[in-house]
Amino acid sequence: MSTEDVADAPVTGVPGGPFDPAGVRWTPVSPRLAAARLTALAIGLAVPLVVLVGVALLVERTWAWVLPAGLLVLGLWPALLVGRQVAALQYAEREDDLLIRRGILFRSLVVVPYGRMQYVDVSAGPLARRFGIASVQLHTASVGTDASIDGLPPAEAARLRDRLAGRGEARLAGL
Repeated sequence: MSTEDVADAPVTGVPGGPFDPAGVRWTPVSPRLAAARLTALAIGLAVPLVVLVGVALLVERTWAWVLPAGLLVLGLWPALLVGRQVAALQYAEREDDLLIRRGILFRSLVVVPYGRMQYVDVSAGPLARRFGIASVQLHTASVGTDASIDGLPPAEAARLRDRLAGRGEARLAGL
């Protein structure tokens, strides 16, 4: 490759495109998030499935079993994807910002500058507490910012909350 070819080549500087910046060390979330999401899916499907099976038993027609079978098939697809979705959810702390990436087919990368953070929430519902995970939600001045990290162990969520709040205050004080 000649120097002219190098000059005309697009400069990416990143090994995996826009979703994998160079020099970033990604931290995955807990795999327990997959179990929590599968449990929530099973709970959400259980009630309609019981109703549809009850209707099929009362009607006593073969065609009535199509609806419960269809519901199971529709529930199977997200169940197959949950593990991969959780594995794709990662975050990275850099000097000036926090990166959050997620998605397999539809990927996204959220970059939140520490100086733009207003406050940081840590939350865990009953199911999340049962699985020993929590969520960190970053709030910025922008309404459209979807900066949340689900599936963190509670100790890591507390550490991240304190670290992000400290970095946010330090960057905000510099304005």
